Amino acid sequence: MPAIAVLGLGEAGGAIAGGLVAAGAVVRGYDPAVAVPDGMVACGSEAEAAAGADLVLSVNSAHDAAAALRAGAGAVGGGAVWADLNTGSPGLKRELDAIAREAGVRFADVAIMAPVPGRGLRTPLLASGAGAAGVAGVLGPLGADVEVMDGPAGLAAERKLLRSVFFKGLAGSVVEALEAARAAGCEDWLRANIVAELTAAGEHTVDRLVGGTYRHAVRRAAEMEAAAAMLEELDVPPAMAAASRDLLRRLSSRPAGCHGCGTTRSSSGPTPGPWPAPPPSR
Repeated sequence: MPAIAVLGLGEAGGAIAGGLVAAGAVVRGYDPAVAVPDGMVACGSEAEAAAGADLVLSVNSAHDAAAALRAGAGAVGGGAVWADLNTGSPGLKRELDAIAREAGVRFADVAIMAPVPGRGLRTPLLASGAGAAGVAGVLGPLGADVEVMDGPAGLAAERKLLRSVFFKGLAGSVVEALEAARAAGCEDWLRANIVAELTAAGEHTVDRLVGGTYRHAVRRAAEMEAAAAMLEELDVPPAMAAASRDLLRRLSSRPAGCHGCGTTRSSSGPTPGPWPAPPPSR
């Protein structure tokens, strides 16, 4: 069975490490703030944990990712992979990849694509970079769900964060709306309304939302200005409402008939030109 170093034994790292132990792997654990659980090999540093490991999983934090890599890269054996599972920007993942390359270590950018509690080792992972296939090769037989992307480090992080803009933004809007509805005395009504809208969503929902937003940006900007003012009257900070207002104002300032005008990005860099116009509102 493989030897796997897990750096960071908090909520995510601890759950993944526990799953690895249950699957039969030798887990070399290190966390300066958390005691290494029974069943794992307790190590006193990143380098000690990485020594002899077939795979190193860095699950500490984006803030500590570079320091951990610098501290442990020198102990990584030939053929082993350093995988960074921290939620960081694509730029940070490229920086980590450069540090690893300089140390002669294969690096993988691994994005955790769902909450770890309750899933543990079976949490969906998206991996890119030179070591991505190596991560799948070690973790896959142990029961992990690793999707390998053909591309450099940073791509997996990019996909995760693009999804986060949508999903975490949606969650933030729901939380803010319900907080305001609670203050207004109609939380149950709004909750039922939100549930009905989400339940009725279908394959054309995104087209409808995008098309309507561009087409009615001026009117909707005024509507969200009123919504933000209402939340302030309810003593609820209008973070999401104000952000929506500002986005709609920006869209409304575009030339008439310009739906998404801007730049499209290709592998060779930015290329000027309009994006396709969204379909008619439904």
